[in-house]
Amino acid sequence: MKTLIQVLACGTVFLSGVAYAQAGGTIPRTPEGKPDFQGVWTNSSLTRLERVPEYKDLVLSSDEAKGWETDAARVAAKDAKPTDANAGAPKAGEDPEGYNFFWIDPGTRVGKVKGEYRSSWIIDPPNGKVPYTAAGRQAMMKEVSTYNSFDNPEERIPIERCLIGFASTGGPPMLNALYNNHQQIIQTPDAIAINIEMVHDTRIIRMTGEHNPPAVTQYLGNTLGHWEGDTLVTETVGFKAKEAVRVDFGFFAYISTDSTVTERFTLSNPDEILYEFTVSDPLAYSQTWKGELTFRRSPDRIYEYACHEGNHSVPNILAGAREMERQGLKPAVTRPRARIDRDE
Repeated sequence: MKTLIQVLACGTVFLSGVAYAQAGGTIPRTPEGKPDFQGVWTNSSLTRLERVPEYKDLVLSSDEAKGWETDAARVAAKDAKPTDANAGAPKAGEDPEGYNFFWIDPGTRVGKVKGEYRSSWIIDPPNGKVPYTAAGRQAMMKEVSTYNSFDNPEERIPIERCLIGFASTGGPPMLNALYNNHQQIIQTPDAIAINIEMVHDTRIIRMTGEHNPPAVTQYLGNTLGHWEGDTLVTETVGFKAKEAVRVDFGFFAYISTDSTVTERFTLSNPDEILYEFTVSDPLAYSQTWKGELTFRRSPDRIYEYACHEGNHSVPNILAGAREMERQGLKPAVTRPRARIDRDE
């Protein structure tokens, strides 16, 4: 662990100087003979957790994938055009509400898993949707209701406070988002650290020991790992309630505090990790649901995500709410900018 802590503290990764390919093998391995996951990876993609309405099937044809990518490129080109300097200020209700295209980087390609183009990461249920029970959906909406609390910073959602990344980038399950879809893996025999580019989360997968007591919860849960052959298998429990709702632009999912998330990391080849996950909680979901996606090795570097706890927007939001109260007004109620009224 000392080595791992030293590596994290200095922000440097010592990549595979001692990694080697076993005789007859094609993947890099550590001196202990385990698959060597170290390096920078990305899961950027147009594909997201749940299936988009345009497609019925999980697997897309090459023509369907190319059409999706062409449409996305067309939208991106339009959004990337310079603002008309003569247009004037936007009308009320027509403001850009946040990022312009310069700041986003979701990816340009449809996700490919096991050689197939995919319309969703969820593979089970077959409809590509999270299978909420009525109780699960109710619990999700209860969490959503706190998004519009204005009394103190602790009631604001963690992503707004720059505590965790959007859209479950830190996971688990580890998913892609609007931008910053890179991860850096640091590996020792006793622990594996995954440094998430989005909001500088770092997951620690302990390869020894036991789960924390139930009373000890963490934003990214408590993860233990073990090896099954050449596959790293993890089990995560103990999520904080405030991390239950994972939200991003156009993305909304609920990972209950009582969920158990199991992940499998397998080096398909030196440049790809097959990432599989299952999420189970019989109260929140009508069945255990499963997904899979691909992490691709990247030549890019992990950059600082300059977002910090005490994000400037939080004091401004709370100060605005206090001023409205002084004027006898009630702060406007909004809900996360994502669809939550999907069919079961």
